[in-house]
Amino acid sequence: MTSHSVKHSTFTLERTYAPAPAAVFAAWSDRDTKARWFAALDGRYSLDFRVGGTETVHGDKGTGLVARSTYHDIVLDERIVYTTALSTDEALSTVSLTTVQFVPDGNGTRLVLVEQGTFLDNQEQPDWREQGTADWLDALGREVDER
Repeated sequence: MTSHSVKHSTFTLERTYAPAPAAVFAAWSDRDTKARWFAALDGRYSLDFRVGGTETVHGDKGTGLVARSTYHDIVLDERIVYTTALSTDEALSTVSLTTVQFVPDGNGTRLVLVEQGTFLDNQEQPDWREQGTADWLDALGREVDER
């Protein structure tokens, strides 16, 4: 008999970026720009950035890792809400709900990301997800600060 488990986790990450919210939002919503900081190694990366649209990221070759997101709410330059299902070799690992807010902070942006996740059968751990998300928010910072 197979043992199944479920873990729930919520984390909040904040970053401050020098550019205004419109520029940071654009780096999130433009396929080619987002590919540079979010999915640089995935030649199959796709982004249909609209309510009801999807985004798909594949892991390194041979891993069978696929993250598929669906956008549920988009408020230009202010907010993005999406869900993501992460699978490895077609076995569901996690399902998450993420809210990203782009808040004016002087001339720059304070980005607030909240993720609520369900982690299945110990295939991924909440701290791995939080660290990975922190890493790509840092990559976003490098992308927008270079412009």
